[in-house]
Amino acid sequence: MRISRRAQAIEPFYVMEVAKEAAALAREVAGGSQPMVFLNIGEPDFTAPPLVQEAAARAVRDGRTQYTQATGLPELRERISAWYAERLGVQVPARRIVVTAGASAALQLACLALIEAGDEVLMPDPSYPCNRHFVSAAEGRAVLLPTTAAERFQLSADKVAAAWNAQTRGVLLASPSNPTGTSIAPDELARIHAQVQARGGITLVDEIYLGLSYDPAFGRSALALGEDVVSINSFSKYFNMTGWRLGWLVVPDALVPVVERIAQNLFICASTVAQHAALACFEAESLALYEQRRAEFRARRDYFVPALDALGLKVPVMPDGAFYAWADCSQACERLGVQGSWDLTFALMRQAHLAVTPGRDFGQADTGRFIRFSTASSMAHLQEAVARLRTLLA
Repeated sequence: MRISRRAQAIEPFYVMEVAKEAAALAREVAGGSQPMVFLNIGEPDFTAPPLVQEAAARAVRDGRTQYTQATGLPELRERISAWYAERLGVQVPARRIVVTAGASAALQLACLALIEAGDEVLMPDPSYPCNRHFVSAAEGRAVLLPTTAAERFQLSADKVAAAWNAQTRGVLLASPSNPTGTSIAPDELARIHAQVQARGGITLVDEIYLGLSYDPAFGRSALALGEDVVSINSFSKYFNMTGWRLGWLVVPDALVPVVERIAQNLFICASTVAQHAALACFEAESLALYEQRRAEFRARRDYFVPALDALGLKVPVMPDGAFYAWADCSQACERLGVQGSWDLTFALMRQAHLAVTPGRDFGQADTGRFIRFSTASSMAHLQEAVARLRTLLA
């Protein structure tokens, strides 16, 4: 069977490839003295709050399961709009919000609506691998610009200006970022957007971890910069609804009918049950629980990052959001006699029954000496992971 060049150009998602290997080993060691500890996938260990679960059950029981508009339930778009105003101090009219089948669908819709074949999109290296593949799927080309710890592993306005050429369409940023958990300083983001605007380009910002921001110096939506910013968001991370596959996209008014037309053809709509359930995310009881959980994620970060540093797994920039630790594993590789984070990942899996993610997923700029830990697991799991690493690396 002839496979399309487009499909062949998509690299494996190594996070999931490693996860399959870890799951197989976990079955082998289950019930033993050292079961597998998973710090590899960025999925909250919390599930949807009770009110959300009850709303989903009620929607099914009441038969509210038919298609919605491609743009989503009007009342859900209104509640998202109110959340922006109350939580982030940004006025985002509901008419500019499109509810999608996860942030993945939001990214796909944005790329299909805005990218032509041959267009180049500037992105930081390291960055979330699927984002560049959405660009590729729209027949564009992701251009990864190496970043440093001094830049918080984010793009700068100067780098954007220097890399821009006739094929450049815009930038795709993430703040906070996966895998580093770092955000772009608001003034630098404003400078980047100004550079993009001056060249007639587009600014796309992945904000799926924005709700999980821990530093008041960051945690601001790029939508405050103007109505021409396109923002991608999700119910997966802050709202703990990963498998519900629900997200949203904020676009300029002129782009709403374009995105709606594409969504009608590709998706019809996001899950109706998930949309009815998500209405309950914005109830006071649910929001209070989300804030308790955000504090717990921060406490995990505050324990785990210093612990890694003490073990020689240095985290060069303290994450200000999300639930990741991007750690330099050079010393650990030397201690265990392995070459780079890929080999270290499997050494940790087999010798310590600890699943982590190698840096190769996230780019080419020195990513071979980094591993990503997910701190979305429980404090008990993090403490056990530290104990095993201490024993292995002693």
